[in-house]
Amino acid sequence: MPYFVERYPADRDRSAPWSLVIGMLFLVGVAAFLIWYFALKPDRNQLLNPNAQPRQVVPASDPDAQEMQRITVFQKTYGSVVNVDTLRLQRLGRTGLAERAQGTGSGFMWDEAGRIVTNFHVIKDALAINNDNQVVIQDSATIRITLSDRTAWNARLVGIAPDSDLAVLQITVPESKIKPLPLGTSADLQVGQTVYAIGNPFGQSLTFTAGMISALDREIESSTDRPITGVIQTDASLNPGNSGGPLLDRDGRLIGVNTAITSPNGGSVGIGYAIPVDLVNTVVTELIRTGRQARPALGVVLLPDREMQQLRLERGVMIAQVYPNSAAAKAGLRGILQDQVSGKIELGDILIGADGVEFKEKQEFLDFMRRVNIGQEVTFDVIRAGEQIQVKVRLEGI
Repeated sequence: MPYFVERYPADRDRSAPWSLVIGMLFLVGVAAFLIWYFALKPDRNQLLNPNAQPRQVVPASDPDAQEMQRITVFQKTYGSVVNVDTLRLQRLGRTGLAERAQGTGSGFMWDEAGRIVTNFHVIKDALAINNDNQVVIQDSATIRITLSDRTAWNARLVGIAPDSDLAVLQITVPESKIKPLPLGTSADLQVGQTVYAIGNPFGQSLTFTAGMISALDREIESSTDRPITGVIQTDASLNPGNSGGPLLDRDGRLIGVNTAITSPNGGSVGIGYAIPVDLVNTVVTELIRTGRQARPALGVVLLPDREMQQLRLERGVMIAQVYPNSAAAKAGLRGILQDQVSGKIELGDILIGADGVEFKEKQEFLDFMRRVNIGQEVTFDVIRAGEQIQVKVRLEGI
């Protein structure tokens, strides 16, 4: 007869204790909940007070001298600061058109005629060259100025100075809305001076930040790769959108135009740069007069490098012609001359360097001229009739 072992009854016996444990835990949990709910749960009525009143305000102390200075500067100047927005018409469907924001920056009122100063790079995407070779606002673009009272006005282009990253716009508004900033000077600035910036960072209009001058005579590059010298470095917080806004001293005077930052992530790390106001004053005045930026020049025609090589002259650039009444003529520089009687040719002055910079060819001279400014006095090293001399020239603009 086969021998069978009945396993199921034995299995049920072994699982019985676990069922008991689970049941007991469930009962304990239910008991704990009931105890909490009926005995320990806080009375909600004790959390509310129908007679509650607002807390009494503790009176503020008067602003200290530093706070009062900041408040005063902002109150005096914020009405002069504007938002500069570029917009472009975008087609919607077959017939619809809508304006789309393209870029944003800052600016400030320059004079009683409603002229606005900003950075060239803030508006450059809205510009084009027309058939007359003039720079104009594109037909599909608009440059819109928003004032501190939030009214918006379309701007006209007065002039641009890409080499200095400056531009001048103009709006037609009621006289009561025009509040030009008072002008300071950058000639006597000192490291450690308190400065303030007002602008439109990340689209947040009329943002006011404070800091100090961290360094002077910095050099940055414009959008045309021309160096802008004498730049102010500040730790006042500047971010994208601050470009074109004013840098102010503690009296609320304009001392610079905020134009760039050094940042690994695109935000402020305390290294911002402003174009010095003395340069701004010169460039903006020229733009208002002529619509274009004057460039520093000697007022000479230079001999091509090829002809220099034919004359076996290994360094420098020769002056072929000096324009009458130019900076070079006033300093006594000479071009190539021919004796009217004998026909003998006298070579012009050879410029071999200036202010410690050596000229081996024409391009090095041109690079040097891109780094100097109108009105700057430059000492040129000159070879004249085989002798080396120095000639001081005060540069003029063309």
